[in-house]
Amino acid sequence: MEPVAITGIGIVSPAGLKKETFWANLKNCRCYVDQIKRFDTSFYPSRIAGQIYELDRYSNFPSRLIKKIDIFSHMALVATQQALEDAKIEMDSIDKNRVGVFTGNALGGWLFAETELRDMYMEGREGISPYMASAWFPAAAQGQITIYYGFKGYSKTIVADKASSNLAIWYGAKVILDKKNDYVICGGMEAPITPYALLCANTYGGLSKNNISPKTAYRPYDLYRDGMVLAEGSAMLVLESKESAVNRKVPIYGFIRGAGFSCDAYHRMRFSLNTEALEYAIEEAIKDSGFSKEGIDYICLDGESTLFGDMLEAKALRNVFGSKLENISLSAPKSMFGNMLGAQGAVDLVITLLSMKNNLVLPTVNFEEKDPYCDIDGTFNQPQERKINKALIISRGRGGINCVLAVEKGGGLW
Repeated sequence: MEPVAITGIGIVSPAGLKKETFWANLKNCRCYVDQIKRFDTSFYPSRIAGQIYELDRYSNFPSRLIKKIDIFSHMALVATQQALEDAKIEMDSIDKNRVGVFTGNALGGWLFAETELRDMYMEGREGISPYMASAWFPAAAQGQITIYYGFKGYSKTIVADKASSNLAIWYGAKVILDKKNDYVICGGMEAPITPYALLCANTYGGLSKNNISPKTAYRPYDLYRDGMVLAEGSAMLVLESKESAVNRKVPIYGFIRGAGFSCDAYHRMRFSLNTEALEYAIEEAIKDSGFSKEGIDYICLDGESTLFGDMLEAKALRNVFGSKLENISLSAPKSMFGNMLGAQGAVDLVITLLSMKNNLVLPTVNFEEKDPYCDIDGTFNQPQERKINKALIISRGRGGINCVLAVEKGGGLW
């Protein structure tokens, strides 16, 4: 696949609401998982999450707009604004018919939906907001971004559980290569810290129940792991052709170089114990990118922190890379702030690009004791200096959706 340039980054996360703060906090291995206090969680098995506070301080969008949308769209707008400013896009000089928005999420906007449905049952049809129908559904964030900025290019929303934003990014890159758009704003957004969304996630059974020690609860690949921790947030990126970035004389964070996809075809919720499908996705990403296995410096792991999720991911990596895996840095930095479900792939891409820029591998935190069935070095507990030129990003969704992105480091002015 020909390289597609990444020239802008925007991030809204529990670890920081802009890229500089986000990177500084993760570099210092700070954990941002805490008790949920927005609503009564006493009857929930998992009562902890990575949460965002003071979003309004980082937002200058009209209050009339904010009242019409769910928080997942609000976070996406903030992250998009950051990304556009970072990419130095001059809004008056671009053809907005050639700008598209590609987003991914798993749940949509449930806080708005829950609130309005409650009002409808308490007050009748007159109690429900007329914006309910346009605020909750998964494509709402994409729609709000296009409306606010007037972008009219080819656009799409992907819903594929934790693989959603990885797929959206790949789709956006393909549209750039096909010359359907000049620019693509792509990424993910998720706001699962609401009563109903949290209930659904608890029903899934993959969340940590370590409510007593929230900051150490998310521990991928550790022998005592008991599930992942939810988080809310958004990450958005600006894509354009390499030629466009060079002509605009803007720095390039990196390039989307390829992707691999597969489905386990096993169960609607669980991963297959046979790792062939995940291995195929990894192999396809390597093939599509033209990377060699020896040339890969870093892999940002899915890091589900469940018994089988981690074991199967480690097994697939061993099968694909064999002894070459010893020379590749691996980590799941999401363990510091939680898993954003459909938005996590985009967040992992931001982490990988910043790691490339700063020559530093962020760690997998909270590791205490090795699981013999997860025989990998996950850069545990401390960051490691390393030059990263080529990387893979693994995302796995429920039902066995596998998506692997291949990314190459950019540079100054190309």
